[in-house]
Amino acid sequence: MTRRPLSIRAARAPAALLLALTAAWPVGAQAGLFDDEEARKAIVELRGRFERAQQESSERDARQRELAEQVETLKRSLLDLNAQIESLRADLAKLRGQDEQQVQSGKDLAREIAELQRKLKDQFAAIDERMRRLEPQRVSLDGRDAVVEAPEKKAYDEAIGILRKGEFANAAAALTSFQKRFPSSPYQGHVQYWLGNALYGKGEVKEAMTIFRTLVSSTPDHPRASEALLALANCQIELKDPKSARRTLEELVRNYPQSEAAQAAAERIRQLK
Repeated sequence: MTRRPLSIRAARAPAALLLALTAAWPVGAQAGLFDDEEARKAIVELRGRFERAQQESSERDARQRELAEQVETLKRSLLDLNAQIESLRADLAKLRGQDEQQVQSGKDLAREIAELQRKLKDQFAAIDERMRRLEPQRVSLDGRDAVVEAPEKKAYDEAIGILRKGEFANAAAALTSFQKRFPSSPYQGHVQYWLGNALYGKGEVKEAMTIFRTLVSSTPDHPRASEALLALANCQIELKDPKSARRTLEELVRNYPQSEAAQAAAERIRQLK
């Protein structure tokens, strides 16, 4: 039998010894050895699972923290947005209020403008009326046109208005004042005629006769001359002077035959017979 080298035998000795020892161990001991190995494997596996669980938990915590931060950020954004909305609502309400105020202000301004326009219109009308009163005016005096100044027309109209009320004394005073204020007025002949009537009305018959005669003598072509003669004759009849009245009536018929006063004079003459 061939002998192997010592080194090979020495190398294989531990393995053989281990095999022998293993073979010599009881069956239960071999089972315990395998159980420990399985336990180690299980521990390693559990440890791996635990580490993975810890890692997953850490990852979940990180995700939760990130989600929480996102939620907080979203909350802040929502709060900011809500604040902006409230600010916009306030601005909108303010703008609406300003619009309503502007509309109301516009209405008020329109009313003020209308009122100013009305006042200006009234003022212009008053100014026009004053200017019209101050400007010379064309009037018709018993069919004859004449141009008179506004103040003299006003004074004449006022005096005649007083006479028509039957206030003979006041009318006589107003007409006498007119003669002094406007000696060259186209109204002078008419003023004399109505002054004679005012004096007759207040009982100053002789004074009235003088006024009537002056009118006929100074302006025989005056539209009221014939009526002045008729009034003069009435005054003479009033003073119980029928002869003078007849002469005056005959003068009237002779000088103004086409006048209405002449027709009345003819009837008076017949009555005096």
